[in-house]
Amino acid sequence: MHRRSRKRRRAKQLGFRFRTWGGARKGAGRKRTLPGRPRVSHRARPDFKKSQPLHVTTRIRNHVPRLRTRKRAQVIRAALLAVADEPGFRVVHFSVQGDHLHLILEADDKRCLARGMKRLKQRITNGLNRQLRRKGSVFADRYHLEVIRNCRQVRNTLVYVLRNAFKHGSRGTLGCGIDPYSSSWWFDGWADDSWRRGLGPPAGAPCVQPAATWMLKNGWRRYGLVSPTQVHAT
Repeated sequence: MHRRSRKRRRAKQLGFRFRTWGGARKGAGRKRTLPGRPRVSHRARPDFKKSQPLHVTTRIRNHVPRLRTRKRAQVIRAALLAVADEPGFRVVHFSVQGDHLHLILEADDKRCLARGMKRLKQRITNGLNRQLRRKGSVFADRYHLEVIRNCRQVRNTLVYVLRNAFKHGSRGTLGCGIDPYSSSWWFDGWADDSWRRGLGPPAGAPCVQPAATWMLKNGWRRYGLVSPTQVHAT
């Protein structure tokens, strides 16, 4: 009796594709919080010295109502006043725009900056949520930080922040060229103060702090005081 020759077939090993958490893949990565606008990078924030002023921009979420109303601006001013006692953290100037907030501030170091910004954003969030009868986060993303490195840049940033509403054509500005949704009243670097005639100061204590750095206090003035009608930096 003849044995049939049996050919051993090698079993084919099935290949499985495992989904991984890393690597380049189509559609990978965190999605944008604001449609059409890239997120603020999560790389380490730039280093800065205690003597260098800082420009911070922070945006709100799409579904949060616009900030340039009297009541919402009052919430922001109250929050600024509440963090005035934060050690090593001073907000010197600000302007409120429809969907974002500009701050010119000073911080002793990164830790003071992080602690101060966290406290300020939480105060604003709590106040707006209470006023709007809503819950959840108000701010859309990480704040953007720019280190101001010289006196000319300080002046340009002052113009950009205090005159930002006029650049955007925002409503609520005064005919004299001053934005009431900013720290313009407390700014002592206007080339012409005649706009103050007939106007009273904002109610309550000032919600901004005096500058402590030489560049933000005096250094920028060597490039000229700011005109109430200037929109673009020089």
